[in-house]
Amino acid sequence: MPYLHLQTVKGLLSPEQKRTLMDKFSAVLIEVEGGNNPDFRKNSWIRIEEEQPQHWQLGELRPTTQFIERMVQMRDEHCHPK
Repeated sequence: MPYLHLQTVKGLLSPEQKRTLMDKFSAVLIEVEGGNNPDFRKNSWIRIEEEQPQHWQLGELRPTTQFIERMVQMRDEHCHPK
């Protein structure tokens, strides 16, 4: 029984993005470990854990909630222009 644990910064992923990730991760687990047997999905655990931005650091970058909100806005504008 696989258990996949994804950690991310709170606010980066929308509910739809989390659902898509779970579906795609499930598909990979079914293919790789489950031998393409769709019943294997019943045994695959996937957890997305979100931590506050203040709990993360990348180099000297210590993100804030406002920084994450701006990042998401810029990503969405770039990926989904109006």
